[in-house]
Amino acid sequence: MPVQTIDSSSGHRGRGVGLGLALASAVAFGGSGVAAKPLIEAGLDPLHVVWLRVAGAALVMLPLAVRHRTLLRRRPALLAGFGLLGVAGVQAFYFASISRLPVGVALLIEYLAPALVLGWVRFVQRRPVTRAAAVGVVLAVGGLSCVVEVWSGLSIDAVGLLLALGAACCQVGYFVLSDQGTDSGDTPDPLGVIAYGLLIGAAVLTVVARPWSMDWSVLGGTADMNGTSVAAALLLSWIVLVATVLAYVTGVISVRRLSPQVATVVACLEAVVATVLAWVLLGEHLSAPQIIGGGIVLLGAFTAQSSTPVKPAPDPVASGGPERQLSRPSTAA
Repeated sequence: MPVQTIDSSSGHRGRGVGLGLALASAVAFGGSGVAAKPLIEAGLDPLHVVWLRVAGAALVMLPLAVRHRTLLRRRPALLAGFGLLGVAGVQAFYFASISRLPVGVALLIEYLAPALVLGWVRFVQRRPVTRAAAVGVVLAVGGLSCVVEVWSGLSIDAVGLLLALGAACCQVGYFVLSDQGTDSGDTPDPLGVIAYGLLIGAAVLTVVARPWSMDWSVLGGTADMNGTSVAAALLLSWIVLVATVLAYVTGVISVRRLSPQVATVVACLEAVVATVLAWVLLGEHLSAPQIIGGGIVLLGAFTAQSSTPVKPAPDPVASGGPERQLSRPSTAA
């Protein structure tokens, strides 16, 4: 029938658009570290860069927060968890880690979050996990050993490693929090959650980062990107408008058009994009074992989160890679 033909065609178009948006989100998220690192090397403290990113994005998303103001009454714990852990914690630890590690390495370490969530599910909640999920954890840990090149006596910066692991742990904390009370059927609008998460994150970071002590003159100058001078204001605009606002919004819309599994696979491209951009724009070359290990980490992370037994749940809050990806119940992303 003609109506069925139209519906089928619309469905294919919708999935195509969703796939394109998911790719755009992965690329946008992947470029955040590459744009932030030159600003840090130009003299800005990592916490100040995080504050600029979150506060700028919060201002852009403020109209959405006003529109979804009932969330403050309905889901205060979820908003606080996302703001404190999913926004402030993850991004502060990530930006601090890239000041000491290559961007690709820091992001790959963050991809241990799905494996860490499985550890929480198995040993703290004492819920069974599938054999495939356990294999995913082993792959992720084995891949990480290649990324940090343990055979060289852990030659990677130990503080940077701990900071990247801190970002992963903040994700786990948010994932665990968001798993509480998901049976109520009260599904919050993901854009509203993101808007309030950014506002709460900005408020927390204002106290921690103390932006009034920032060297604001850096933003009026240029930053070095592997020998090329780039306007600091342009890098900041990219971080706020593209790597945060556009990345979050396209990620949310893509999940609504794709299955969570497909969106998750595409989100894994964030680490690939970040590594390639850092290689091309910052001259950060990874060794062959690190590249292979990164691939194993991504495979393990995807296997772990796609194999975890889950209870029926509403749509995911948002999509994206570990740096910004929110949770669906009992999974890493």
